Amino acid sequence: MPANNTHDQPQNLLRVAPGVLVVGKPLPWPIYDDQGDVLLAQGYVIQSDSQLEQLYKRGLFYPRQAEDPEEELQEEVAEGERNPFADYRALLKTLDRTYEAISRQDEEARLKLLGLARFIDRICREAPEACLALVHLYSVEPTATEQSLFYSIICHFTARELDMDEGHTVVLMAAALSANLALIPILDKLNASSRGLNDQQRNIIHRHPQLAARALLDAGIDNRLLLKTILQHHERPDGSGYPNGIKGTDILLEAQVLALAEHYVALISRRGYRSRHSITEARKAILDASRETPRPALHQALLRALTPYPPGALVRLANNEVAVVTHRPTRTTGHGVQSIKDSRGKDYPGGFRRDTDLLEFNIRAVEVVDIMPPMDFQLLWGYQQ
Repeated sequence: MPANNTHDQPQNLLRVAPGVLVVGKPLPWPIYDDQGDVLLAQGYVIQSDSQLEQLYKRGLFYPRQAEDPEEELQEEVAEGERNPFADYRALLKTLDRTYEAISRQDEEARLKLLGLARFIDRICREAPEACLALVHLYSVEPTATEQSLFYSIICHFTARELDMDEGHTVVLMAAALSANLALIPILDKLNASSRGLNDQQRNIIHRHPQLAARALLDAGIDNRLLLKTILQHHERPDGSGYPNGIKGTDILLEAQVLALAEHYVALISRRGYRSRHSITEARKAILDASRETPRPALHQALLRALTPYPPGALVRLANNEVAVVTHRPTRTTGHGVQSIKDSRGKDYPGGFRRDTDLLEFNIRAVEVVDIMPPMDFQLLWGYQQ
């Protein structure tokens, strides 16, 4: 949504390159004009190619960051509660830098990967509702890097429901960040394609657990739990998985948690060859899968963590308003929501908090959209800008 607050001076802004912004997907960070005024808030959704073209003609900028986004994040560790929306761009850039460090076999690669996993773990603990919201707000068509971040977040919440200790949780999250390392160069193209895989692509997909584990070892990352989780995360309880056809409880628990996280994110994401599933459909698929595994507690843990309407989900209320879920229910309150469209489809500029325990504002259904409605995430989740 347009705003008029002046933040950075023009000399601290960088021009947004064509191709960075995507029609129908919420902006990952605020966009500024050439005077340093906020032009579009994080969460604004560009609705058409013509609107995008006009915006580029006007000139779009974003704040200059430190040369190493990871250093910028680490410098702020001692500060107050994290804001995942404000951290989002830096997290993605840090993850890309981590992939580069692993590929270069940088001696700091191990510290970068585990440090980032610990940092995401901290953000999830301090701001759980907003972290889950990131997954659902940006899952329409996520990039390969976004997918890995989402896997890590989903693994965190599933692990907490399973009472997994912090050390194992962080290693699991690091595995989620790096398990698809070998697929990063081709994954965005594969997700957007409506055509079947060629032999080369199929070979890479079936080998990517070993390729990722080898890349980590070559970079000096030799944590046995991390490597074993990556190697086994595509094994299946019935023995139909790869690369080694391991069965049942011989598959590492952490590997199955990661596989479940990947499955859920894939279900709620759009692909070139299919539409995205609703959260209700995704939950049913997870529940159905729980009946065919020797560890149904893993699936139940994920479903408990998400709740029927996880943060970031769009829902239709009894009064026909469209709302975004901001908080999961507590022992005394129902799901927290903010109405963003009235019953006729007109946008509410700042959202209206609704009490879903009241009959008038009961949640009636999950909304499924391919173009997200515009929202101001900072405002809806109560963060100061």
